[in-house]
Amino acid sequence: MELIFEIRDAEEGGFYARALGHGIFTEAESWDELRNNVLEAVSLHFEGAAIRPRLVQMHYVKDELIPVEAA
Repeated sequence: MELIFEIRDAEEGGFYARALGHGIFTEAESWDELRNNVLEAVSLHFEGAAIRPRLVQMHYVKDELIPVEAA
């Protein structure tokens, strides 16, 4: 099983991550800290579960609004 996290920039700085299809959410100030927090959250969420994810994908999504002026 592969677990996918959607990563976005937090408004106050840093990042937040949420697992698609699971109630797992975490945040951090740096990418390395986020990576560690994601692995810890996954470990806690699936503690004692018969089926655990073998891979975690961190999918970074960056929204950008670009104004288009009328020609």
